[in-house]
Amino acid sequence: MAETSLFLVSIFLLFVVLSSANFSQNPNPNPNPTLSPAHDQLMKYGFPVGLLPTNVFDYTLNRISGDFTVKLGDHCKITLPPDNYLATYSKKITGKLVEGRIAELDGIRVRAFFKWWSITGIRSSGEDLVFEVGMVTAKYPSKNFDESPACEGQRSSS
Repeated sequence: MAETSLFLVSIFLLFVVLSSANFSQNPNPNPNPTLSPAHDQLMKYGFPVGLLPTNVFDYTLNRISGDFTVKLGDHCKITLPPDNYLATYSKKITGKLVEGRIAELDGIRVRAFFKWWSITGIRSSGEDLVFEVGMVTAKYPSKNFDESPACEGQRSSS
């Protein structure tokens, strides 16, 4: 279990470093107008924009239940430095968004220790993000997600 926790922490740390976006506790409007309204919603709920790649083309959010769907232009792969962990995003990501918490997350996976792990939730905890993979958690500074990453093989629009 300790090896799994260490592995997940390493994976999520890499994910955070690569996915720098303005999702965190940035009270200012989105400084990158090329990002989608879905990125803006993340900021409104206390998350940095770097949790989503740049290829978002549509989203829905039920403001009462918090249920959301984010649609990407295509599947997305991101390599997380420095250990080169691979993260994948499905074309459709779903979950429940409330202030400071993303629950019931489906559509984001990270490869670590020769296995794929589904990220099932993300919590905002002060200046950190806590990633959940089942019952295991890993904490990373939210500032590592200040920029939305471009998918591998795609150029950033900024």
